[in-house]
Amino acid sequence: MEFSSHKKRKTKPQSLIVDIFIWIFLIGFATIILAPLVFMFTASLMPSSDVMRLPYPWIPKTFYWQNFWQAIRGNDGSFIYIRNIMNSIIVATTVTVSTVLLAAFTGYGLAKFPFKGRKIIFLLIMTTMMIPFEAIMIPLYLIVTSFNWQDSYAGLIVPFLTNAFGVFLMRQYLITFPDEIIDAARIDGASEFSIFWRIIMPNSLPAVATLAILTFRSQWDNLLWPLLIVQSEEMKTIPLYIIKFSSEKYTNEGAMMAVAVIASLPMFIMFFTLSKHFLSGSTLFSSRKG
Repeated sequence: MEFSSHKKRKTKPQSLIVDIFIWIFLIGFATIILAPLVFMFTASLMPSSDVMRLPYPWIPKTFYWQNFWQAIRGNDGSFIYIRNIMNSIIVATTVTVSTVLLAAFTGYGLAKFPFKGRKIIFLLIMTTMMIPFEAIMIPLYLIVTSFNWQDSYAGLIVPFLTNAFGVFLMRQYLITFPDEIIDAARIDGASEFSIFWRIIMPNSLPAVATLAILTFRSQWDNLLWPLLIVQSEEMKTIPLYIIKFSSEKYTNEGAMMAVAVIASLPMFIMFFTLSKHFLSGSTLFSSRKG
């Protein structure tokens, strides 16, 4: 008893030291990650002269709201930023909804229907994840131009209606879903679509939220494909507007940060709305991926 109590007393300081190092590491890592975000938000509330000052004043003296007005109005006063925001919302939302639904359908079929060739089909879908987008960009562009979809919502949306990662995530999540629940629903006379819509989807919210957030973020930040397929100012998306705004001759650095803040708001809102399901989905997915 004395030995065990001495051992416990000895391990408490060691545990405290380990906890201190862990907290120091986490705080330092969080500081590195959050520093650009803090700079973006604070710089959006400062005049250009303060943004370029060294050392950088992290706390604004006054709130310079003119930056946000210039960001929305644009350097040319055309208010095209509002149209570009709507373009990004339409494209990202449509792609997110289609990806979630199609990936859930495919993942459910691969996880719960034992048909011949299921493993081969899943393997072929997974091999597409190994191909970089740059390798298929030119063939995809030629296909889109053959349909005359340049400079249109169809050209921005159709090539990204679903993806292999979404199928992989939904299949891995649903493969351990209890078969007994599905069998009980079939015995009660439920159709396959009813089972999918009323049982599978409501019980797959963590995976659905995770896929929705990742897909929305990917499309919201997509620069390469819109840069290739869009020509008119009216069809440009947020990343293209940011490039245009930052490359103009008399760009206000504070207004540039205000553009970035406004462009970040939809992602912040979506993440904090679905964060509970996203975090639980990430945990469950990491535990089921084997």
